[in-house]
Amino acid sequence: MIKKKISLVSAICLISLCNIHAQAPIIGGTKSDYLGRPNSITTAVPFLLIAPDSRGGAMGDIGAATSADANSQHYNPAKNIFNENKLGISFSYSPWLRQLVPDINLAYMGVFWKVTEYDAIAMSLRYFSLGDIVFTSDEGNELSTQRPNEFAIDFTYNRKLIDQLGMAITPRFIYSDLTARQYSGGVETKAGIAGAADVSLFYEQDFRSKRFENQTLRAGLNISNIGNKMSYSDGTNRKDFISTNLKLGVGYTMEFDKYNSLAIACEFNKLLVPTQPVYALDSNDKVILDDAGNKVIASGYDPNVSVPMGMLRSFYDAPGGFREELTEINWAIGIEYSYDNLLFVRAGYFNENKNKGRRKFFTVGAGIRYNVLSIDVSYLFAVAQHHPLENTLRFTLGFDFVSFKKNDIKNQRKFKN
Repeated sequence: MIKKKISLVSAICLISLCNIHAQAPIIGGTKSDYLGRPNSITTAVPFLLIAPDSRGGAMGDIGAATSADANSQHYNPAKNIFNENKLGISFSYSPWLRQLVPDINLAYMGVFWKVTEYDAIAMSLRYFSLGDIVFTSDEGNELSTQRPNEFAIDFTYNRKLIDQLGMAITPRFIYSDLTARQYSGGVETKAGIAGAADVSLFYEQDFRSKRFENQTLRAGLNISNIGNKMSYSDGTNRKDFISTNLKLGVGYTMEFDKYNSLAIACEFNKLLVPTQPVYALDSNDKVILDDAGNKVIASGYDPNVSVPMGMLRSFYDAPGGFREELTEINWAIGIEYSYDNLLFVRAGYFNENKNKGRRKFFTVGAGIRYNVLSIDVSYLFAVAQHHPLENTLRFTLGFDFVSFKKNDIKNQRKFKN
């Protein structure tokens, strides 16, 4: 087995998720001077944003405005009430970053239950394991081998406001233990804990036309992980924003006949956390400090603000101005072909600006559904060579207990006839 070695100081730096980029000395300048510079946005617990299931994973990691299923909790909890069936559960598993290490994994479970025609409840649990990591001292001496992990559990109440529109509130508990309470610089680290919530809307409208058997228009909005900052040590004032995210999507499904249908959806995502500013440097490439000892900002805003202010500023705080703000919006598109609601073929594309993370990849996948059981798989092709996400696989197993009862009745009728 490959051992991953990391010093405690390095661990704290990784956990703090600091982005450090080389800069030329800056004294003044305009916003356009800072465009085209690597300046990705980093947060604590980014595992919350990983698409966990095979269906969404095969369609470019989208799901805010696709048809509802047992994995709606991750993409848009307001979809749960629009499930065709009353009860569903799914289990997903993905080996993660296998291009780098062999033992990082993501596991996910989603459940929904339509209590009434207008009310639904749901929950999900995700567990992210970083595998075995050997912690070392600054001198390189091995201290211990630990298995850092993170998990999140959430619950949803989903209500139909009208027949075509639903809303959901989703409280979430987040636990992130990345250092196994090791000491760094004489300070004991701790697990990060946060409470968060999602607020989501989903619209679904069926209509007919002369050309197609049936059509459905969908739109979804989800503001996820609105919660407190996270800290991994009591000995520091540094706290990191968690992965608050705005997701907006639209989708359209057309049925060619009673057997064949095609769904197309696109989605836009933006992190609602502060963008790191550009700090002024002197001729020796050292950050300039003011009289109070604070770093002088050449462009952008101070990121040490409250969560509500950070969400608000995320729309206008990029050092490169509005043009850089546009580069912080990720977009994706996906398609899904269905034959008789039994066989599914999917494909998608995800795009992120090269200066904001450079995730660009194609996805494909397939699924089969029969009686109580559905099985889905997806595969990821990275555009860039040697990308850590290359060859990512996702597997999902789903159960639909209500449809089993319906199909069982149909089969009994066929047998009697």
